[in-house]
Amino acid sequence: MADASGLTEIGKVETAQSDFEIRVRQSAEFVFIPVLALAMSAVLFSVFLFAIGKSPIEFFELVGRGGFGTAFSIQNTLQRAAPLILTALAVAIPARIGLIMIGGEGALVLGGFMSAAFAIPFIDHAPPMLTLVLMAIVGVAMGAFWVGLAGALRYYRGVNETISTLLLTYIGIAIMNFFVEGALRDLTNPNKPSTKPLGDAYMVGKIPGTDVHWGLAFGVVIAVALHILMTRTTFGFAARITGGNARAALAQGLPVGKLIVICTAIAGGCAGLAGFFEVAAIQGRANASLAAGYGFTGILVSFLARHNPIAIIFVAIMFGGIVASGGLIQRRMDLPDATVLLLQGLTFVVLLASETLYGRFDFFKPNAAKERT
Repeated sequence: MADASGLTEIGKVETAQSDFEIRVRQSAEFVFIPVLALAMSAVLFSVFLFAIGKSPIEFFELVGRGGFGTAFSIQNTLQRAAPLILTALAVAIPARIGLIMIGGEGALVLGGFMSAAFAIPFIDHAPPMLTLVLMAIVGVAMGAFWVGLAGALRYYRGVNETISTLLLTYIGIAIMNFFVEGALRDLTNPNKPSTKPLGDAYMVGKIPGTDVHWGLAFGVVIAVALHILMTRTTFGFAARITGGNARAALAQGLPVGKLIVICTAIAGGCAGLAGFFEVAAIQGRANASLAAGYGFTGILVSFLARHNPIAIIFVAIMFGGIVASGGLIQRRMDLPDATVLLLQGLTFVVLLASETLYGRFDFFKPNAAKERT
């Protein structure tokens, strides 16, 4: 009996070790392939630079220096990473439920615009802190409504969420431009159509000891909270089941429609909050500068992070550094700002192509560990 018990314990230990190795191999695949995609993007972009007579070594050296070389550049990178974290979450959360939504840019623009428009009657008439809190709530609510609308259309009317969110993005930008250039235009600023400025008292401050606004801290906290929500709660489990097989989820009695609308509303709320911080911490008013492309870059950040909220933080910082280095590259290498956008677009194409590599490497297959034993 003692020998049989010992053999049983040994078998349990070996099984646990085997399961652990399988999990490690599967996790390693989700790191290796995106890194490989980044490396291939760098190689292809280097070929492009060679073709136009520029040095790839100098380019990537300037990216490192402009994004992470000094304390100033690091803070500039972190500042630009703040909206990228939130807009990437606007892609990642719907992806967990099986939806590809790319409406972060529209939700950011409308969230920022509505925050600024809401604040106009309160400027110089209400406490700044109360006004900022209400602005944030309005921005989040507007973003949640805008992307949640696409989620509702997807479930109740069968409208493709990728197309609807893309179209809603341009509609949202058009709405902002309509009011900024019309009824809500600040006539004291003839150079650029904008809403009335908030004023220094109604701006979000910096994190103590840095030049980075509080949007970064909120983005990190929200990313961690959403990771816990989607991986450690029954809601997250139900969302993952729905994302894996919506029909099976319906058969099990899960409220698929409710889950879709809630997940998309959470996503839109994140992008709307990014818009609030762009207005209250950077621009000081709503204008065309809100449509800076953060929502579209957030798509790339989310895909590269495999829609993992924690990984999004680090990938957003990396791309924040690339964006922050654009000015230095333009001055030193005589390249246009669009060079950075070209690098981002090339990376996204290679990343999409790399999706075909999953499951093709024997080393990462779950059976590979068992075959060795």
